Amino acid sequence: MAEENFSQIKDRDIGTEMRESFMDYAMSIIVSRALPDVRDGMKPVHRRILYAMSELGMAPDKPHKKSARIVGEVIGKYHPHGDSAVYESMVRMAQDFSMRYMLVDGHGNFGSIDGDMAAAMRYTEARLSKIAMEMLRDINKETIDFAPNYDGEEHEPVVLPARYPNLLVNGVSGIAVGMATNIPPHNLGEVIDGVQAMIRNPDITPMELMEYIQGPDFPTAGFILGREGIRQAYRTGRGSVTMRAKATIEENNNKARIVVHEIPYQVNKARLVEKIAELVRDKRIDGITDLRDESDRNGMRIVIELRRDVNPNVVLNNLYKHTAMQSNFGINMLAIVNNEPKILNLRDVLFYYLEHQVIVIRRRTEFELRKAEARAHILEGLRIALDHLDEVIALIRASQTTEAAREGLIERFGLSQEQAQAILDMRLQRLTGLEREKIENEYQELLAKIAELREILANEHLVLQIINDELQEIKERFSDERRTEITVGEDSILDEDLIPREEVIITITHTGYIKRLPANTYRSQKRGGRGVVGMDTKSEDFVEHLFVTNSHHYLMFFTDKGKAYRLKAYEIPELSRTARGTPIINLIQIEQGESINAVIPVENFDSDNFLFFATRQGVVKKTPLEDYVNIRKGGLIAINLREDDSLIEVKLTDGQQEIIIGTAQGMSIRFKESDVRSMGRSATGVKGITLDDDDEVIGMDVVDRELDILIVTTKGYGKRTPASDYRSQTRGGKGIKTINITEKNGPVVALKVVKSEEDLMIITSSGTIIRTSMEGISTMGRYAQGVKLINIREDDSVGTVCRADKSDDPEPDDEDEEGQDGDTTPTEATEE
Repeated sequence: MAEENFSQIKDRDIGTEMRESFMDYAMSIIVSRALPDVRDGMKPVHRRILYAMSELGMAPDKPHKKSARIVGEVIGKYHPHGDSAVYESMVRMAQDFSMRYMLVDGHGNFGSIDGDMAAAMRYTEARLSKIAMEMLRDINKETIDFAPNYDGEEHEPVVLPARYPNLLVNGVSGIAVGMATNIPPHNLGEVIDGVQAMIRNPDITPMELMEYIQGPDFPTAGFILGREGIRQAYRTGRGSVTMRAKATIEENNNKARIVVHEIPYQVNKARLVEKIAELVRDKRIDGITDLRDESDRNGMRIVIELRRDVNPNVVLNNLYKHTAMQSNFGINMLAIVNNEPKILNLRDVLFYYLEHQVIVIRRRTEFELRKAEARAHILEGLRIALDHLDEVIALIRASQTTEAAREGLIERFGLSQEQAQAILDMRLQRLTGLEREKIENEYQELLAKIAELREILANEHLVLQIINDELQEIKERFSDERRTEITVGEDSILDEDLIPREEVIITITHTGYIKRLPANTYRSQKRGGRGVVGMDTKSEDFVEHLFVTNSHHYLMFFTDKGKAYRLKAYEIPELSRTARGTPIINLIQIEQGESINAVIPVENFDSDNFLFFATRQGVVKKTPLEDYVNIRKGGLIAINLREDDSLIEVKLTDGQQEIIIGTAQGMSIRFKESDVRSMGRSATGVKGITLDDDDEVIGMDVVDRELDILIVTTKGYGKRTPASDYRSQTRGGKGIKTINITEKNGPVVALKVVKSEEDLMIITSSGTIIRTSMEGISTMGRYAQGVKLINIREDDSVGTVCRADKSDDPEPDDEDEEGQDGDTTPTEATEE
């Protein structure tokens, strides 16, 4: 005995054995457990559950039966694995938040979207849903192959007839060995439309199919952001779509609240609420005062109460970014095709399904043809018997045995065994005239049916038409409206989406400190006030630039050296009113010795716009804005400056404006922008104004005939003059006088084109800021010396002047913040 055992042992390399055994195991997992078949979209366990329920007679019109009975039937006959795995698979097919079209009609606790487990199988009941019957329809008509079960005592279907494309309709996910599948659910009507389109046009492309199949349609609804991920998945079989919860902002007692009605697919609602609470507790999201889950049988409702002072859109975007309210679904359309795993695009999936349906219809037709021909054969025998009824009766009466009667009929009338037996089995009632007529009618109907079935088998177009018609019938019975809305827009949350869109003030000091403030930081005061402290500066520093923009606009920085830099406004730190600011060298890489001499906000780089430059020596240049769309961190050359010259101002124009340039000694020139041809980035430019030896350009602006020209001097004097008082001249001349310069008012520090609906902000070299209404500034002629706009100490001077939007809520003057009205009245202003 021992010698026999040893003689059967063979030497085997362990590496080869491990490799081959693992491959056998891996292929078994891939084909027999983890991946769906492309034809019916089902893994073996789901297929076996539906077939077992069908064999148990659990149709939609029959009573529910215990889940334990179903699980026992599946395990005992078809699926020799753990009962919990089978039950969990059945439970998922009964969950309306897991399946787009449920295949199991569950009765009892089958779990919840909060992650609650289903009740034990002994407590729940189930039966097949109506649409599940379409997966099994015609299964007993030899439409598919059967194979022996695990012990060879039973037979199970290799694939289901699947009268609709279940792989796409309900989707599937599974992890095999070295590969995984993740196919999202889709809308039944859209998928059927896609199959019908392929029937009409077999060469249809995946992108053409997208005209019918818009994208995934999740049972939990929500949004899909953008279509690029869908296109990629449908084209290549792999892609990623961004899902987002559906939330609305409601007003309640003058406070806003966010209400979430739908969440992304496969997101656990209870964990989502816990995550939001955790973010609030850790202060990663600010402004949430209360969080409630008010969901009930009527639908989902998560209520997030907010403080009055927060922007609800910012909070909502933070929730999208930091929680599962926005999630990605990685599409990997992997399925079994001819017993091999294969990545499929959208067309492939529908092609293999349609190929399967052609086989199902042909096999069903062949089955029905065989049945019809067999019945017609019997009826032919009955017709012969009825035509020779007396002779048949006599022959049967004369026969000693049934066998003798059968043989006699075969020999006498040329019948087959089946026909002879049918005659012997015929009841006497079939001999009546009415019954004889029924047999004849049935025979004629069968002949017509046989001809029709043979025509179907001979004509591929008729097979496809049957598939088309039956799919249309299923669509009309079961299709519903799309739940998931596909939005056009960004596929991800950008950081700037978390920043509120609001008006902000940007200030830059002479030594290069920058900060951002809300536009309502400074209240409006009357002309001649002392102002409020706007920034703590060093004794040798002062505010040089101040402007109002939107937090989401680009800021283009132009230095005195003629270089351009770029930032988003929200990238500038927001600081307190009195804070000095952040060194600008920490934000943009300006070179040592460079200073910011012009900053303009740009919403987008429109090809129809231009940048108009002016230098201290009176040189001007016009360059298309689109030339500056790609600005590196290290900056870009904006204008090629001459020796001893520097850039002082840049304006955004449309190329057809009029330009005005002002000088420190009170001269100005107005000319058409079209007088300056468009030049490249590195061009030097042309002469804009001819200067005296002791003069220099201090400002440049775009003229509007309906507006005024504002002139402000270093000692706080200023005036408004109608733009119509400045006649248009030829570029390059000396210009005309714009203000009478005296020792009292000092040289000109700013020239601006303004309107009365604006406010004026004046910043002194010491950092004091005053905001006053433009309406309070007197309108005078070009030769007037102006009126006092701000009280200036002897050791101080006006540093920067900026226009601002009208203050919405001007506050009354405070005595401790305003000085005496030291204005010079218009009648006191001297003229030459």
